[in-house]
Order: sequence, then structure tokens, then C-alpha cells
Amino acid sequence: MSEQRVAARYAKSLLDLAQEQGTLDKVQQDMELFGNTLDGSRDLRLALRNPIVQHDKKLNILRRLFEGKVSDLTMKFFTIVTQKNRETALEFMASEFQTQFNKLRNIQIADVTTATPLTPELREQVQRLVQEQTGGGTIELREHVDASLIGGIVLRLGDRQIDDSVRTRLNRLRTTFKQNPYQAQL
Repeated sequence: MSEQRVAARYAKSLLDLAQEQGTLDKVQQDMELFGNTLDGSRDLRLALRNPIVQHDKKLNILRRLFEGKVSDLTMKFFTIVTQKNRETALEFMASEFQTQFNKLRNIQIADVTTATPLTPELREQVQRLVQEQTGGGTIELREHVDASLIGGIVLRLGDRQIDDSVRTRLNRLRTTFKQNPYQAQL
């Protein structure tokens, strides 16, 4: 079974159990912390993937890093995952849990990239645009600044992308001129 499928099943089980115990928000914070820690530590990711490192050592690493920082349910989850020899899927479990949590709570994640930081007015316009595109729910904007865009905006929502940047427009214009420089229209 692929690591992604394993991760989806374990994440769903954790989500259901946390919801049943009334600790869903705490477990979500725990998994966000875990995911951020994995993203920031190449060594931790490699240790969890390494088949030479024994399972009890991997669990000991997780305990040292997260005990006292995450809930008992999350620590028990780490224990079960390592006992079942599924540590390699842990990094996918964190992101899969977030995906399933967002779906459950009807939270839409939108990545917005602009050449300069968003103003409050523009942020509000982007949120309205995303709500129109998705049909509602809570919108969480992740803002990125990329000066190479020159101007405009790139909005990514799930697997859809709206690219209305000056850089993209210039590239289209350049391509049009290369194809037929005499009949290119602006």
C-alpha cells in the first residue's frame, strides 16, 4: 500500500478519535506543530525514513521532541504508528490530517502571491473572490511576496491557479512576438 494511502487512513482514524474525545482542535495544533517540525528538520525526516534506525529509537526521538508539547492522544498515536512500522508515512500523515481537518471544518486554503505585500483592502477583495469561487466556507489566505512578478497576482486554490501577473503577461506577449512578430496584437 502506498505511503499516501496509509497516511490518509491513519489521519482519518486520528481525526475521528480526536473528534470523539473532544480534543480535535488540540490534536490539529499538535499535527501542525509536527508538520512544521518535519518541514524544518531534514535530519528528522531522514531518521523516520531510515530502515536501519530501529522503531523504538524512532519513538524515543519523537518522545524527546514532542513529549509535553503535544497531547496524550497525539503521543499515543506516534506510539501506535511506530509499533506498526509505519514511521515512513508519518510525514504524510501530518499534511493529510490538515487536509481532512480543513475539509471537515469547511476551510479553504488559498495561496496568494503578489509582488508587494497585500493591503487590507486587497486582502478583503481576494477573500471575496475565493469565496465566490468556492461557494463559501472559511477562507485562510497564505500570503507570499515574489518581486519577480513585477505586479498583479497569482492565486492558487487547490489544484486551480489564476495567474494575472505582469510577468506572465509579458511572457505571453514575448511568445506571441516570437511566433509571428508582424501580426502580434497587444
